[in-house]
Amino acid sequence: MRLTVAQATVKFLAAQYSERDGVQQRLIAGCLGIFGHGNVAGLGQALLQAELEDPAQIPYVLGRNEQAMVHTAVAYARMKDRLQTYAVSTSIGPGATNMITGAALATVNRLPVLLLPADTFADRSAAPLLQELEVPWSGDVTVNDAFRPVSRYFDRVQRPEQLPSALLAAMRVLTDPAETGAVTICLPQDVQAAAHDWPDELFERRVWRVARPLPERSVLEEAAALIRNAQRPLIVAGGGVGYSAASEELARFVEATGIPVGLTQAGKGALPFDHPQCLGAIGSTGTTAANAIARDADLVIGVGTRYSDFTTASRTAFAADGVRFVNVNVAAIDAVKHAGLAVRADARETLAALAPLLSSHSVADAYREEYADLDAAWAATVDRAYHSGDELTQSAVIGAVNDLSDPRDVVVCAAGSMPGDLHKLWQTRDPKGYHVEYGYSCMGYEIAGGLGVALACPDRDVFVLVGDGSYLMMATELVTALQEGLKVIVVLVQNYGFASIGALSESLGSQRFGTRYRYRTTSGRLDGDLLPVDLAANAASLGVPVIRAASRDELAEAIGVARKSPTSTVIHVETDPFSGGAPDSESWWDVPVSEVSDLESTRAAYATYAAHKAAQRPYL
Repeated sequence: MRLTVAQATVKFLAAQYSERDGVQQRLIAGCLGIFGHGNVAGLGQALLQAELEDPAQIPYVLGRNEQAMVHTAVAYARMKDRLQTYAVSTSIGPGATNMITGAALATVNRLPVLLLPADTFADRSAAPLLQELEVPWSGDVTVNDAFRPVSRYFDRVQRPEQLPSALLAAMRVLTDPAETGAVTICLPQDVQAAAHDWPDELFERRVWRVARPLPERSVLEEAAALIRNAQRPLIVAGGGVGYSAASEELARFVEATGIPVGLTQAGKGALPFDHPQCLGAIGSTGTTAANAIARDADLVIGVGTRYSDFTTASRTAFAADGVRFVNVNVAAIDAVKHAGLAVRADARETLAALAPLLSSHSVADAYREEYADLDAAWAATVDRAYHSGDELTQSAVIGAVNDLSDPRDVVVCAAGSMPGDLHKLWQTRDPKGYHVEYGYSCMGYEIAGGLGVALACPDRDVFVLVGDGSYLMMATELVTALQEGLKVIVVLVQNYGFASIGALSESLGSQRFGTRYRYRTTSGRLDGDLLPVDLAANAASLGVPVIRAASRDELAEAIGVARKSPTSTVIHVETDPFSGGAPDSESWWDVPVSEVSDLESTRAAYATYAAHKAAQRPYL
């Protein structure tokens, strides 16, 4: 079959399927793209041809920002438990390098996305090209080489004959739960348009089976023995529980054994918030209940977690002498952390196999009563944060959305103070109801990620909670939402600055420097009046209906209107970052403070930092 490289790529992608537990689905659900000179006549032409043949073959979505398109694809993949994703096509130059941040986010979060940036001419016939990087020490380096450190697989197709091996390698990585992340295949613009005779077999339906690795019997028995001998065991449930679809198995396991569960950001939703064994968020942005139990736990069972610094409170969360770890994970790098017993296996399969080995085992009644009392106290704290007073605080905004949304609706967030507040306060009722990107915590992810969630789950309302700092970085995909008829409800919280970093700056003795949106005065400093930024007007200018809410009652009414609307809506609220902060997690996060300073605020902050630093553990 004679096709161009771009046409062959599109035809191949349309024939790829993933399979797990006997269920098959399209691996590449479609292609997001922005066209420039590097891909308009290559992949652009190929996607047009495919759309004219059959619009469902490889649906095309026009994005507004290259980084945002990657975020949309990644959010879609997360909602689909990594069994489906999108391809993303851009031109060479800034179009390509704009995707690098998105690639890093995908790889850090172990989420599959296929990136197809154009590249400079392979035959070098017209060099130097527009947007070509020329370096004196190498003739084959392009800006796309910057993708190498943030991609799980990288390739450059310099000749048509190289395409099949590159595509097959890409699919292998995309469907490997332990190795997945950003996959980058660079396509030089002249190669995209080059014709070649391809074997028909390349375009036949191909099914990639997503493995569920089984635990070794001897390792499983050792893990069971450690659990039986523990007096205060604790499970830390991470994102791997969701990707493995192990929530029901986890619930059965902890109901039988009585072992309490703390949830990471990615793991939130592994159990519903009101499950008897669920203590909510754990770590730096956790609940006082989960963190109190973690402090004295003698055995920590990590299920699908990579133990980030927020989860371990920078290695201060688990403070008991001799604390041991059992790590259930498909990824070797995570299974061996904290010198734990490595159970390299699928979460659902491991929990199912472990349960019979602990059929007669349960934690002591006194332990159950202790964590139940702690959890009840935290639930009362959340209720006060949601409903106390008339002021429209950020906690009250979260509470209103939580109270008035459907249990199956999805909340989306990524950066600022909101993710931490959501982690400790949001009461998740559905395994897919909580979507906070906190592996890379990328400002600008929220609205683009909300689009990906809406693409994946059109039967759910998607609530995007975003602060003004993050909104200003990437609001453009509101236009894409309108174009595609996708509904997202954006709750835009304006507090005139970077609330999260402002609070952190203050706690570290840096006096909120550089975190407020103010005029520069004759003093030379940004210490003037607040800037008259009207983000509601900005959102309206993009064509999205906007509702301004200045009170709790107005916010509740706005949420009701937005839920009934068939289109996207922006709800604009203003909060005071100096008032009504979320309840304290009684935990810590390691951000170094200047050891010496002329500022008294910094010297005081360093004394506090040194005290916390002394509590860090190597977990060896």
